[in-house]
Amino acid sequence: MAPHHRPRRRAVPGALLAVLLLAGCSGPGATGNAAEDAAADRPTATAPAAPPLPTTAVTTEGTLLVADFGADTVTFVDPARGALASVPVGTAPYALAVGGDGRAWVATAEGVAVVDTRARTRPARIPYRTGSGPVDRGEYRGGGMGIALSPDGKRAYVGVNVPGGSGVLEVVDTATPEVTATVPVGRRPFDVDVSRDGSEVYVTGHDSFDVTVVSGATLRPRRIEVAPYGTEGGLGSWLKPHYAVVRPADGMLLLPFEGERLAVVDPRSGRTTVETMTADTHQHGAALAPDGRLLVVGTGAVAGDGRGPSLTVRAPDGSERVLPLRGPHEDVAVSRDGRTAYVTGGYTRDGFWDGITVVDLASGEMRRLAAGARPLGIAVL
Repeated sequence: MAPHHRPRRRAVPGALLAVLLLAGCSGPGATGNAAEDAAADRPTATAPAAPPLPTTAVTTEGTLLVADFGADTVTFVDPARGALASVPVGTAPYALAVGGDGRAWVATAEGVAVVDTRARTRPARIPYRTGSGPVDRGEYRGGGMGIALSPDGKRAYVGVNVPGGSGVLEVVDTATPEVTATVPVGRRPFDVDVSRDGSEVYVTGHDSFDVTVVSGATLRPRRIEVAPYGTEGGLGSWLKPHYAVVRPADGMLLLPFEGERLAVVDPRSGRTTVETMTADTHQHGAALAPDGRLLVVGTGAVAGDGRGPSLTVRAPDGSERVLPLRGPHEDVAVSRDGRTAYVTGGYTRDGFWDGITVVDLASGEMRRLAAGARPLGIAVL
């Protein structure tokens, strides 16, 4: 379907561009509220670390693992009872990926932390080759953002943000473990995905309006612009790609924008088609359910335009159900049976909360589960 058009928050007036160059999800200072903008510019304060939660003997299937952006830990969560244990991993963990061997790979500001999810320990942390400035916290910190594993588990791919410059994809040999290669990619690599056969890696460049396709064999990069609203506004634009999923049926990349447009990208030809979405809200995290439904997290209206936070459940035929959420959220994972969605309350901007919203996808019923500290990335073990 062709995109629909509405004259709302689509372009940044020239007089405002200088103010918004590092704005919002696009960079600090896009809220229009001076106090909030000043707060967004400051590093996020972190309370003194609490003692780690006690561990239990066994991590059962279906346990959740969240990256605690506000506490420098990952937390194991029982979806019925709440937090079970926390393990220190490094400053401001953003995203994580879990392999079939039970190891989790966590992108932090300091390096890739390796977590043994069965023993609930951190046996290693691998420093980045890329210089990304002083170790810091907050939405715009340098260091690891998106992360993914190859299907055979032999490689971890992490997108490293370099403030003020282009990002880098670092390739980790999971057997060693150490960084074995680096590849230039787009700015602020929010998300990393891998094709089902492992032949390609897809890095979503938030601030460069693109996806970098990296050959798994040669590590040669190829850029595809993904900008269904255009690139006007540059760094000051809200209308950028955030998270992607790989559609199993045909290998297409699905990138939601603003609850209005779904960019469907063919990574082979570089062509993008656009389908209509209905949530009318700024969108971040995305995941696929086992039956092919696309789940997308809506963070709420930006610049006072649009609807509030939501979870979009989009069927393969394009029909959508939009479930309102209480407050901003960031990312989403789906239970193995496809019945339940887990939406993290961390969010990369103000308004986050320390927990997970558990959503029954059949009834739409929700409950809040206190867990973690500003949790962003999430996986089902």
